[in-house]
Amino acid sequence: MRSFLTMLGIIIGIAAVIAMVAIGSGASKIISEQIASIGSNILLVLPGSRTSGGVRLGHGSTPTLTYDDAKAINVECPSVAFAAPVVRGGAPVVYGNMNWTTAVMGITPEYLTVRDWPVSEGRNLVQSDVEGATKNCLLGRTVADTLFGSEDPVGKIVRVMKIPFTVVGIMDRKGRSPQGSDQDDIVFVPLRTAQRKLFGSQFPNSVGSIMIQAKSEEDLDSAEEQVNALLNQRHRVGPSREADFTVRNLTELLDVAEQSSKAMSLLLGAVASISLIVGGIGIMNIMLVSVTERTREIGIRMAIGATERDILLQFLTEAVLLTLIGGIIGILLGVGGAKLVSVVFDWPTLISVQAIVIAFCFSGGVGIFFGFYPARKAASMNPIEALRYE
Repeated sequence: MRSFLTMLGIIIGIAAVIAMVAIGSGASKIISEQIASIGSNILLVLPGSRTSGGVRLGHGSTPTLTYDDAKAINVECPSVAFAAPVVRGGAPVVYGNMNWTTAVMGITPEYLTVRDWPVSEGRNLVQSDVEGATKNCLLGRTVADTLFGSEDPVGKIVRVMKIPFTVVGIMDRKGRSPQGSDQDDIVFVPLRTAQRKLFGSQFPNSVGSIMIQAKSEEDLDSAEEQVNALLNQRHRVGPSREADFTVRNLTELLDVAEQSSKAMSLLLGAVASISLIVGGIGIMNIMLVSVTERTREIGIRMAIGATERDILLQFLTEAVLLTLIGGIIGILLGVGGAKLVSVVFDWPTLISVQAIVIAFCFSGGVGIFFGFYPARKAASMNPIEALRYE
């Protein structure tokens, strides 16, 4: 019982470290996948704000960006690979007796390139679809599964806001966004079609935003400068006039989120590691009690020829064995706990072999560190005084 209680601190510590690191690594993996789903080297241009009745409204309240702005960015900004204008709205989509209200986005073919979002079935939208304002569309996987089930949607007719569209392709599954929304719950239509036939407004050429991909990560800053300079020129923004657009670097924002997740994983591991220190102190206390109780045994061993080294190794071996056995049990409990969290709470966990090895080695180190003082105390006893001890 005493040996088990001695190991308990190590067991809890090792299990906590492995489980916490697995949970934290799972969170980091989710964020990394979400960041990858956005695309790489991304800038987002949003329309500006306006003031109404003395109240300053937020970004996007005024349609200041146009399709022509996106075309100009593609042509005149050498650090930009693609500029993809977007118009977004919500609409019911109907097929047969099935209907589904979802997000509808008017895009150009460059948008899916920027987002690194391939078409899994059928074909992509092309520039002729945009310029001709054709009634073709792409369905996200969630919309396709909801409306068609096991039926092949390509070539079928769906109605978006009562307007018939031909399904020309199905998007590959994208998963959750960093905000937690389902990115596959969407319908893509040509930009001009969305502007003229779905979301008509008093500003027929306006777009909701422009997503920009720089040619490389090194070109992000120069691309941002070039876009700002070009739009300032096109929108006649001078020193006395506030810009009617905003350029945001999505890569920087998402990198901050990823770093925060990694910091949280390290924090969880550090907090759990405190249990190992507490367990080591418990081992030292128990070993000191053991040395005191076995004083006569130590005296007898010394009297029949045991050296200080023999006594030191005996007690040090006991301490290391206790921590290693506790470490093995802790590893099993930690892995099992991480799997249980994954199943019960539907939270992905990532078991780290490195964390297991480090935790196991650390448990052995704890045994040596905290077991050395009691072992040294036992080895340095005077044999005669030890034999007289009651």
